[in-house]
Amino acid sequence: MKPGLHLRLNQQLALTPQLQQAIRLLQLSQLELETELRVLTESNPLLEFAEESEDATQEVDAESASGEVEAAPVAEQEAGSESTSLETDWENDPARIAESYTRSSGSGSGAGTGEDEDFEPQNAAPEGLREHLSWQLNLEPFNPREHAIALALIDSLDDDGYLHEGITPVLAALPRELHFDEAEVEAVRKRIQRFDPTGVASLDLRDCLLSQLLQLEQDTPLLDLACGIVEVGLDLLARNDFKRLASKLKAEIEDVSQASALIRNLDPKPGAALDPTPVEFVTPDAYTWKDGARWRVSLSSETQPRLSLNQHYCGLIQKASREDAAYLRGRMQEARWLLKSLQSRAETILKVAEAIVRRQSAFLNYGPEAMRPLVLREVAEQVDMHESTISRVTTRKYLHTPRGTYEFKYFFSSGVSTESGGSASATAIQAMLRKLVDEEDASHPLSDKALADHLHERGIQVARRTVAKYRELLRIPSSTERQRAG
Repeated sequence: MKPGLHLRLNQQLALTPQLQQAIRLLQLSQLELETELRVLTESNPLLEFAEESEDATQEVDAESASGEVEAAPVAEQEAGSESTSLETDWENDPARIAESYTRSSGSGSGAGTGEDEDFEPQNAAPEGLREHLSWQLNLEPFNPREHAIALALIDSLDDDGYLHEGITPVLAALPRELHFDEAEVEAVRKRIQRFDPTGVASLDLRDCLLSQLLQLEQDTPLLDLACGIVEVGLDLLARNDFKRLASKLKAEIEDVSQASALIRNLDPKPGAALDPTPVEFVTPDAYTWKDGARWRVSLSSETQPRLSLNQHYCGLIQKASREDAAYLRGRMQEARWLLKSLQSRAETILKVAEAIVRRQSAFLNYGPEAMRPLVLREVAEQVDMHESTISRVTTRKYLHTPRGTYEFKYFFSSGVSTESGGSASATAIQAMLRKLVDEEDASHPLSDKALADHLHERGIQVARRTVAKYRELLRIPSSTERQRAG
């Protein structure tokens, strides 16, 4: 085949750097956007954050970043280790045992030795389970061996406060030279179970609940029966089978019911309440409120960061050398692209928020049971954008409503047909199921079939298996598990 040159024309889509930046900014949350902008301002001298004015924390002006949405008709709304240095005569140097374990495991009891230990750090991290238990450990009369065991036990706890792997890993973490045995570890574990929160360092749920019951006053009514239920009938208790529990324990059903109520007041995960993970707060990207018959929408001021061009560097472009001027012009162009992308981001968020409010005005008026079906395609058609763009906008963006703050995605759900030829959203059906379960007779809970029948009476055609799926999504137990003694 003879070589040669050939011309070929074709068309293809290409994402310019500016478009890539706009897409990236669009999918960022407010916190991520602020972090991204601070990085960009540090690398571009032409960008700076504008000085905050007195009303910087107020919502953006209604004319520039707000819209009003007319509510849908009411009729339409209603449809919807350093252990090798240890000596055998540890009693002559008692502090070295606990110190040896502390060093080997990398954990500490929380005691400080510095001059400033009386001063609490201003930005101290939240106290977790291990820190809370270590503080109590220092107040207990443990001897050095017991102290070392207690530290090893505390380090072995999971986030719920359990020792699911038993005490074998605890023995492995202790210095072998001191020859600790299981009985020693078990004795210390029993003492830690009396720490706050009661029940930590338990081996399983039965051990946890029993340790909490044993901490109650001995004259607590039905305490012995409650202990018996925990020891031999937890499986029956989970199914609320009070009749078999009463027969097995030779007790009255009413007493079993009251003892079961005592057990249900216990904490099956005592360590979970001391989770040091900070609470994540969200700031709404948009707000909606009712003004007469209309729902108005406005952007949060945080949605449009106060970025501007640095006028000092802009003025240097004409005076700078050719090389410096070219650099500054390039940075200025980048800055303008960024500002334009931010403006486009804000406008897109506002348009999507308006479309959501327009479609879900019934939810805003009447609650979750009036939520209407909504998919990305519908909003994309209203705002004349691609579905992928709407998907980016609805991710980690939040709308504040009189009913609470919700992620944009909350308002999207599939639909189920109704007898009238319309459709009801999955969110609305789940809200109806929750209400039906909350209002049911506790002694005769509604089965999935009965729940489906109730929905059929409301004109919603939904199968029993769909009801079961929604019930599981709502974490509602089955009717057998919800059953109470009559």
